[in-house]
Formats: sequence, structure tokens, C-alpha cells
Amino acid sequence: MSPRRNRPRREDADRLDVERARHGVADVQRWRDGEWQVRGISGGASAKTYRCPGCDQEIRPGVAHLVAWPADDRGDLTDRRHWHSGCWRARDRRAPLIQRGRGAPRHG
Repeated sequence: MSPRRNRPRREDADRLDVERARHGVADVQRWRDGEWQVRGISGGASAKTYRCPGCDQEIRPGVAHLVAWPADDRGDLTDRRHWHSGCWRARDRRAPLIQRGRGAPRHG
């Protein structure tokens, strides 16, 4: 029988460090509408285009932004939203945004 290891294997630790660097470490933030898990996304970690719920503009691949989802156990992956960092910080100071349709003209 081999001795017990108290530390993770080096390969596992390296994989965790790479994932943390790519996806950031989630932080819990408290806002008027509850607690949110918030994770910063570096520009290189994003490969898709997302729509920011704060300004209704696209977040293109390669643009640093953040992802937020409810901190309670009821949230799942479909509750995650990608936000521009500035839009997330300003969300308590803005009125609710009326979402435009896909066929509406784009903002410059």
C-alpha cells in the first residue's frame, strides 16, 4: 500500500492554475437584488459573442468582461449573464433597459 498524499498531484495543481487564469476566480457580491457570483473573463478566454444585459450591446470575442449568476443554490448555467464591467458596476444607477428586437437598427 502506498503512502497517503496530502497535497494534490502536480499535474492536477497545474491544470487548476490554468483554469483559474483562463476563467478567473468567482467572487460573491451583494447588490439590491441579491447576492451574485461574479467572475472576470480575460479577453483571450472568450470565443463567443454575448449580449450585455446592461446596455444591450454585443461583447465580442477577445473583449474582457465578467459573468454573473445568482449566488443561491437555485441558479444554474442558464442563469449566467455576460456583462461589460462598467455596465455591471452601473446596474444600480440605471433604469431597467428595454430589450430591442433582433431586427432593430444597431447602435453605432
